Amino acid sequence: MLVVPPVVGGVLGGWSWRHVLLLVAWLVGYLAYHAAGLWLRSGRRPRYRGPVVTYGAVGLVLLAALLAVAPRLLVWAPAFLPLLVVSLVASVRRADRSWWNDTVTVLAAALLTPVAAGLGTGDPAPRTVWTATAVLAAYFLGTVPYVKSLIRERDDPRVRRASVAYHLVVAAVGAVVHPLLGCVGALLALRARLVPHRWPQVRPAVIGAGEVVATLVVTAAVLLVV
Repeated sequence: MLVVPPVVGGVLGGWSWRHVLLLVAWLVGYLAYHAAGLWLRSGRRPRYRGPVVTYGAVGLVLLAALLAVAPRLLVWAPAFLPLLVVSLVASVRRADRSWWNDTVTVLAAALLTPVAAGLGTGDPAPRTVWTATAVLAAYFLGTVPYVKSLIRERDDPRVRRASVAYHLVVAAVGAVVHPLLGCVGALLALRARLVPHRWPQVRPAVIGAGEVVATLVVTAAVLLVV
């Protein structure tokens, strides 16, 4: 989820050396965010402060360098700052695994698609970029109920039903956009229906491997369609 949106945006916008700086800044920023979450959940214990300061300082330097070469990225601040604040509030409340926090983190990651596209050497059509962004956001949002139906909330049939229903709706909408997206969406809906019922005790490592395969399929479909 961290890497795919900027990679897709880079492909759509045309690769530039600025994408390397963006990707490094994004990944270090994520490490700073993760460290801050641990620190806040711990009640601000001193032993968790070091990684926050280290990753935060490096992240700020990288962000400053990125803004120096692409100052227009500041227009994205109003979109990202509220999502960051909401997620940090979730950490304070120890609700980092809540549905609403998962949602805002997915949205933040998906927004890296248009950010990366805008840094490229080309001039992709806004419709193309936002279609790719929407498809990736829809897919990654679907992983929230799907994974919960296999791990933390696997004993709750409502989560399984919500996962299947969500994927069916996304598949239907995807079919309207392009038949290939509809087919991929249908396969994901079938997965959401079968896996929790056939393999309710599936190991996290297997779930992770399945997510990697599904992500690669969705990414390929997006690039073929747009």
